[in-house]
Amino acid sequence: MVKYLLYGSFFVLFMACKQPPQRNCSDFKTGKFSFTTTINGEEKKTVFYRTLKMEVDEFEGKKDSSSIRWINDCEYVLKNLNPKNMAEEKSIHIKILTTTDSSYTFEYNAIGDKRKFKGTAHKIH
Repeated sequence: MVKYLLYGSFFVLFMACKQPPQRNCSDFKTGKFSFTTTINGEEKKTVFYRTLKMEVDEFEGKKDSSSIRWINDCEYVLKNLNPKNMAEEKSIHIKILTTTDSSYTFEYNAIGDKRKFKGTAHKIH
């Protein structure tokens, strides 16, 4: 029994000491990015440009603009500047979860909606 307790303690200690995920969010505050998602079984690509205060996205030949309010280095809220319907009036909360040299994984949801979605954006150089 003591042997199992010792092994279990070692395992927990080992897992607690592993490196946390990389999160260099400030590297992704501005720039040009692409994001691919699946809608009704079909892959769709969005390209967007972000400054500190605004984001412009291009999807299926149409451009849309949103204001950005940074909560902290890794979280921000997008508000559509020209909503065309009620769904587009809802602000979107985005949280960067992990980063690499050229991409970041994020979680997003409409404010007030409990459903959360994940995605990965790639920086275009």
